[in-house]
Amino acid sequence: MAFELPKLAFEYAALEPHIDARTMEIHHSKHHQAYVTNLNNALAGKPEENLSIEEICAHISKHPVAVRNNGGGHYNHSLFWSLLKPKSEGEPVGELGDVIRSTFGSFDAFKTQFAAAATTRFGSGWAWLTLTEGKLVISSTANQDNPLMDIAEVKGAPLLALDVWEHAYYLHYQNRRPDYIGAFWNVVNWEEVSKRYKAAK
Repeated sequence: MAFELPKLAFEYAALEPHIDARTMEIHHSKHHQAYVTNLNNALAGKPEENLSIEEICAHISKHPVAVRNNGGGHYNHSLFWSLLKPKSEGEPVGELGDVIRSTFGSFDAFKTQFAAAATTRFGSGWAWLTLTEGKLVISSTANQDNPLMDIAEVKGAPLLALDVWEHAYYLHYQNRRPDYIGAFWNVVNWEEVSKRYKAAK
């Protein structure tokens, strides 16, 4: 089964002013579509083309670099879109909110640490909140790597992800990555993050 570009649950302009419509359109319809196309081409005719993207990521060290880059790009972006919504709940409630506060000291302390991981990721990559061996861990990865991969320094179930490739923000924020990271908190779908936490426990 060929992988497909997932549909968004919102219009391209729905996240403005935090993420602009033109960036969303290019990011989704061009960048993500390219990862899907290239991944399908890299897997065509091979037994692995019948695996899920999670299964491919779990054994990524056995695959060519084209599968690592494009498979990671497809998984990461598919997750990222699901974690965005036009009007964020502001912060997580219930069990996830409690665990974040107990782990990091406060929600603001969590945001500061997550933002630091996103800001200090050199070049292109992602910042992550994962459930790792029963604990919440903040980390970052280069390029399109993710915590599902067997080559990741911090492995776990991804709960929250932030794309810090320049194509995710440069049209609107230029080189002001910290401004983009700050705006991200206005569009986080905490309900989805909480669902992922409950499923990963």
